[in-house]
Amino acid sequence: MPDAENFARTFKTAWFSKAARKALIDDAELCRAIADVRNGQADDLGGGVFKKRLDRNRSRSIILAKGRRFWVYEYLFAKNDRDNIDQKELTAFRKLAGSYERLDDPQLTRLLDDGHFMEICHDL
Repeated sequence: MPDAENFARTFKTAWFSKAARKALIDDAELCRAIADVRNGQADDLGGGVFKKRLDRNRSRSIILAKGRRFWVYEYLFAKNDRDNIDQKELTAFRKLAGSYERLDDPQLTRLLDDGHFMEICHDL
């Protein structure tokens, strides 16, 4: 597994955490996937939105990383449930990525403290 210095801070939302748990996708897999994303092994959908395959290609994750200060696992869907996100969703994810980029450290801490974000890939 890559060492910690290869990671920007990486988070998952509370919604994503629940969906990943249901799909049996653990944080170790998410951390390996983020290393791949940072190495260009993901679909760059523009505007800070990335799509990465997980779970032996059975699931797709949407990761937001505008400015690449930190990465947020935002959305998860099964390949057999849908082919892709639609244009309206992509536009909303791009807008959300821009909002995340503007978060300052106290706001990020508040999201963590309130349980909206969970930090992963921090103890490798």
